[in-house]
Amino acid sequence: MARWECDVLVLGSGIAGLVYALKMAERAHVAVVTKKESADSNTNYAQGGIAVAWDGADSPEAHIRDTLAAGAGLCHPEVVEMVVREGPERVRELLSWGVPFTRRNGDLDLAREGGHSHPRIVHVHDQTGRAIETVLLNRARAQGNICFFEHHAALELITLPPAGRSRRRGNREITCHGAYVLDIRSGKVCLFVSRLTLLATGGAGQVYRHTTNPQIATGDGFAMAYRAGARLANMEFIQFHPTALYHPEGGGFLLSEALRGYGAYLRTADGERFLFRYDERAELAPRDVVARAIDAELKRRGDRCVYLDVTHRPAGEIRERFPHLYATCLRYGIDMTRQWIPVVPAAHYVCGGVMVDSHGRTTIRHLYAAGEVAHTGLHGANRLASNSLLEALVFAHRAAQASYAELREADLRGDVPQWEGVDTGRPEESGRIAQAREELQGLMSDYVGIVRSRSHLQQALHRVERLRRETEAIYRQRPPSLELLELRNLIQVAYLIIRSAQMRRESRGLHYMIDYPYPDPAFGRDTIL
Repeated sequence: MARWECDVLVLGSGIAGLVYALKMAERAHVAVVTKKESADSNTNYAQGGIAVAWDGADSPEAHIRDTLAAGAGLCHPEVVEMVVREGPERVRELLSWGVPFTRRNGDLDLAREGGHSHPRIVHVHDQTGRAIETVLLNRARAQGNICFFEHHAALELITLPPAGRSRRRGNREITCHGAYVLDIRSGKVCLFVSRLTLLATGGAGQVYRHTTNPQIATGDGFAMAYRAGARLANMEFIQFHPTALYHPEGGGFLLSEALRGYGAYLRTADGERFLFRYDERAELAPRDVVARAIDAELKRRGDRCVYLDVTHRPAGEIRERFPHLYATCLRYGIDMTRQWIPVVPAAHYVCGGVMVDSHGRTTIRHLYAAGEVAHTGLHGANRLASNSLLEALVFAHRAAQASYAELREADLRGDVPQWEGVDTGRPEESGRIAQAREELQGLMSDYVGIVRSRSHLQQALHRVERLRRETEAIYRQRPPSLELLELRNLIQVAYLIIRSAQMRRESRGLHYMIDYPYPDPAFGRDTIL
């Protein structure tokens, strides 16, 4: 079995992983493991930008208030204040690295999105994530201390309890020493042994039928951390983006919230602007309100989609402000300057995740987490638009600061156990795996989506458990493949979402239960698994 040793192992190559890798490479040797090409991540799909109180018309206090309001009582106030106040410095750092943020009259162009009381979204037109990712990747590839392992997928974290002591979940008596990693192209399992490990594996949108996430967003970090013994929190809070393109060829393409901030209307097929019946803020209401309103309209009318209308704005201005959105819609036969865009809600962001402290440390020693996979306490029951890239920047930086000191006490273990799974023989047929994945996505969308009930959650749990038993049997008998490990992780994440939803017997933020339609102060706390 091939063995690779490094000071720092980074699982994932989005904004959180790359910022952390760049900062750690100043003092350590870093290996970055990523399932696909290094540029394929949720970061690339972040169109809106970074929320930051930047000019004199705004203030950190206003940004804090907006974040707390969106979080519906579950944000950790001290974390919100920390992230908001440290945000401007992280944006200045990106500027110094060469990120070409859009400017207007010499100053940064600040957009406004739903839930924000001021324009405060710094952006690169409508492709902010891709622009940041490009700059970070170029810097990382020029850094001699960073080695990329593309087309490699982590199977499990390598963990050991201290000598003579039992393994206990979530109390830092478990120590991480790297990961078992599948070389996708060769089918071989490798040992990546490290002093420190960062989970930056992104989200889990592929657990649902409709998602804005890329194909690689299969919840690997959530699943591996839970199996290793880490604590996770608030996995019931899944943000559905209200406006994903409804098209047979372009399903899941995200129509940025910045469009509604810019003045786009949401209409039913007969032209009604229906959001005023659900919230006085109409198109500028937070995402959970808008997504539930669309879901209710679709069920009430029996329609398959609603429409985003920006045709009342100047055509030239639309093309200048949203060049990527305009070109993509045009590719699918929709001229957004003259036609309404068909949209549906789609799974977008996991507001919970692997619990971390203010420096990204998980409840497992020498294991950090940053980005969407982490639960920092910033988002609460609903993420405020464009706070995710901000969170990734701040926590990647803070994790690196803590890691500098921790490197001195972390050893490279020579006695880590070998991979015990099957590594020879014929992998499971991909058709059978694809069928199970489709079944999982269907039941999660139908039973554990925007609106939930006790009976549907229980039915979903029974079916997920059956899928889990069948998949684990295959996993024990066949050599691993990318399709199999992703299915296994999606099933694990589905279980975490369902169990968390069952534990929260109220409606709050992104979690809406028809059996408990109102918030309950007794549940004004994190749901911990």
